[in-house]
Amino acid sequence: MTAAAALTQQPSAATGQLEHWQAPLLILVIGAFMAVLDTSIVNVALPDMINVFGVDQQGIEWVSTAYTLVLGVVTPLSGWLGAKFGIRTMYMIALVIFTIGSALCAFSWSLNSMIAFRIVQAIGGGLIMPAVQAMMIRMVPRNKLGAAGGIFGMAVLLAPAIGPTLGGYLVEFVDWRWIFTINIPVGVVAIFLALRGVPNVAPTPTQAFDWWGAGAIALSLFSLLLATSEGGSWGWGSESIVLLLYTSAISMAFFIWWELHIPHPLLNLRLFKYRSFAIANLLLMVISISLFGVLFYLPVYMQSIRGLGAFQSGYLQLPPALLTGLVMPFAGRLYDRVGPRVLVPVGLLFIALGMFFFRQLTIETAFFSIIWWNCVRSVGMGLAMIPTQSAAVSEIPPAQAGQASAITNVVNRLGGAFGVVLMVQLFDHYNRTEQSGYANLLQQGNVTQQNMISGILAKLQASGLDPAHAQAAFSALLQRQIGTTVFTNTFDIVMVIIALALVVSAVAALALKKGKVASEPGHAVMD
Repeated sequence: MTAAAALTQQPSAATGQLEHWQAPLLILVIGAFMAVLDTSIVNVALPDMINVFGVDQQGIEWVSTAYTLVLGVVTPLSGWLGAKFGIRTMYMIALVIFTIGSALCAFSWSLNSMIAFRIVQAIGGGLIMPAVQAMMIRMVPRNKLGAAGGIFGMAVLLAPAIGPTLGGYLVEFVDWRWIFTINIPVGVVAIFLALRGVPNVAPTPTQAFDWWGAGAIALSLFSLLLATSEGGSWGWGSESIVLLLYTSAISMAFFIWWELHIPHPLLNLRLFKYRSFAIANLLLMVISISLFGVLFYLPVYMQSIRGLGAFQSGYLQLPPALLTGLVMPFAGRLYDRVGPRVLVPVGLLFIALGMFFFRQLTIETAFFSIIWWNCVRSVGMGLAMIPTQSAAVSEIPPAQAGQASAITNVVNRLGGAFGVVLMVQLFDHYNRTEQSGYANLLQQGNVTQQNMISGILAKLQASGLDPAHAQAAFSALLQRQIGTTVFTNTFDIVMVIIALALVVSAVAALALKKGKVASEPGHAVMD
């Protein structure tokens, strides 16, 4: 069906649903794919940005964290904006903002400008995803939502997995700025197609915007993320960090109290009274942490430790991405038959197994092994993600579907942000521990460490260097050897910690159930 035909079709008078919904949904998925892609495609270019902008690892982290955090902060506004201006209008405005932000990022000249432009980009990206989900609920007949969810889910899961491959190609063979430039033509095409091929949802009467709630949640999240990001460098017991943590806790407490005491809250937290909704959102947080945490550090290992190019690094992550795409439609159909109590725990255990395999990672691990471990993890992602999202809304009344989607989107975005931040903090902690341990062992003349030193000296003597240059080269090689060993040891420890969290989550997933949601007779009419 062509886009023009999609524009002319009429929605069902009773439900506002479309008989031919596939083409409009595919158009909307373009925007969703772009928004999610930018959560991972940038990671491959971080080493280049470090060199170009002259910053350190903790500084460059904010290029990813700022984007993901703003997505989470902006998403709660989507329900009110969609009702106020119409969902398609909000979607198209979001696409325009996202495309402009991408263009600005491509011309950034410093770390601060890059972070500022990523925030602009994220404002658009944060509104795209809930708009697509809201349109999907209204356009697609209830008995076809599973198939539609599979199409939408492929964009959500494949985009962050394909990002490293596409980003690696652009960084290595074109220029790292093209990871943003490529969004410009795609964004323009997506805007045109949406204007021509996506029916609008008419605005509905809205209540006053919840400014107190929006301000409280924004302040709480910003304070918490800043504290967790800078705690290692500022000191966890420092006055600044303690003040940020108190600010976050007080703001969050006020937000929860306020949302539970006003008639039209920004986020309807009363939805957490539904057991499956509460458990599923907790599981989505853990899944997002495991997904985006690994996607942040695996390129660092590939490029900085193993010396691969950006394209090679991304290419090694392509097979797991494709495998995820193959598993997801199967998982969607299987969910209709067996429900979440089987699929989600099995999926989480597959993710945990893949993460646990990474405990074997060394500086000499075969690339085939890394691909295999990632494939195991990707099977789990495909099995767990869509059934978890489906279970989250299975008990929610249709009238509250928009609020439920907003909350779930916030949880997903925050999971990605916390995944990066927690990985950084865990790495910093165990890195310092490992470095201290190696220093003590060297001072004590540990046999293993002395053997390592002897091996390095033997290589230098074989190269024919004079004593002065040999000593300088020895020091440099020793530091690199210790650094790479510490990195892989730390990576191993962090993977085991996340694997254990996933096992615990798999047990909690046994409490999920597949509720029955009746068809909603009161969809807003589409123009």
